[in-house]
Amino acid sequence: MGFWELFVVLVVGLIVLGPERLPTAVRSVARWIKTVKQMATNVQAEINEELRVHELHQNLKKAEHQGMDNLSPELKRSVTELSEAAQSVTHSYKNTEQNTEQAQNSNNDQQPK
Repeated sequence: MGFWELFVVLVVGLIVLGPERLPTAVRSVARWIKTVKQMATNVQAEINEELRVHELHQNLKKAEHQGMDNLSPELKRSVTELSEAAQSVTHSYKNTEQNTEQAQNSNNDQQPK
């Protein structure tokens, strides 16, 4: 928006809303714009992550077709990254499972018999 368009919007807002309510309206619009920008940024980040995961899966399929022996450096990097991610998920799952078991055992010990 150019200066004159902004000036016209400001004058119309001043006439319609009045000088008392105009600052509140401007703040509300600014909050809405900020929220929309944050949502757009979050969607963009999620799409980028999904594209990266899709690329890793494609590279893994290529590696499987090549027999995992003579892979290009890019495919080796993707396979390594995928295996590390799988291990971190597995470790996280095991830790959560162990914590749950410990909590259940603790609750069983505390219950009167």
